[in-house]
Amino acid sequence: MKKIYAAIRAIASYLPDTVEQNEPTPMNQKLGITERHIATQEVAASDLAIHAAEAMLQSYDVTPEDIDFVLICTQMPDYLMPTTACIVQDRLGIPQTAGALDYSLGCSAYPYGLGLAKGLIDGGMAKNVLLLTASAYAKYVNKEDGIIRPLFGDGGTATLVSAVESDHPLLDAFVFGTDGSRYDSLIIPAGGTRHMPLATPEEATTDDRGNRRTNYDMFMDGNVITNFTLHVVKPMVGEILEKAGLAKDDLDGVVFHQANHYLLDYLRGRCGLSNVPFYNDIEHTGNLVSSSIPYALDALARDGRLADRHHVLLAGFGVGLSWGGCLADFGQLLARQK
Repeated sequence: MKKIYAAIRAIASYLPDTVEQNEPTPMNQKLGITERHIATQEVAASDLAIHAAEAMLQSYDVTPEDIDFVLICTQMPDYLMPTTACIVQDRLGIPQTAGALDYSLGCSAYPYGLGLAKGLIDGGMAKNVLLLTASAYAKYVNKEDGIIRPLFGDGGTATLVSAVESDHPLLDAFVFGTDGSRYDSLIIPAGGTRHMPLATPEEATTDDRGNRRTNYDMFMDGNVITNFTLHVVKPMVGEILEKAGLAKDDLDGVVFHQANHYLLDYLRGRCGLSNVPFYNDIEHTGNLVSSSIPYALDALARDGRLADRHHVLLAGFGVGLSWGGCLADFGQLLARQK
């Protein structure tokens, strides 16, 4: 018997035109990142999200009038207030009857967003949710920070999650987790209400490797983040599979948050996924944070390698510290018009 379930119907992405090359150092080659797209003409996060949404509307048989809820994930909102999603609703011409809200997450953002969209649809509160991500980390990384700057790129994505008829769930087996005790291992210390901009002097530091940053720039403790990732990802994969009632061999695709090539290659082996199609390609994008998983999915869709996949495991992990994953069936993906 068929019921109404939430499904991913369309997906698109956007990368800024400005490209920044990485130095061909042994570390950068190990990370697998040769260049990154940097938002320069795109002043704010909403610009990235809107470009991605416009790409989706142009590529699929979808109109702004179809949307009845907007979700946008960004950690770099246009303003402290109002909500960036409200700005996006107006600029895209989405009806004023649509709901719109922001949520702030980084590398785990996409599974969380899919969970929120599924909840809205399963609860009968929406039929077509526009899920947007806008990653603009480069705006908050010091240009003299040779450790962090080569890692992160900017970009935006748009995903349409809609109510469809199906005999089985199409977004399922969600797993979420949080370890806020290590919040300060990936952080921009100043600029929020705890350290207000006008009340907090800028303080510059230089580490023992000559990397410069201020308290208004991003700081990352790479060892903590790596150890956290190695600790949580394998159990998360196992829990998702257990909830779905699947074995690893049943998977026809895995897309992890695209942190770096070396880490993902290691995680693939550690999680026993060597025989499963596994996306690992950030050479020309770098770490796109909240946009990394949907950008990878769009790349697969553009190559015609997504629509026939029914058991795709998605998993994100990072700033928060936070992790989340789910299983997605792409059998309801719309055909691209262009």
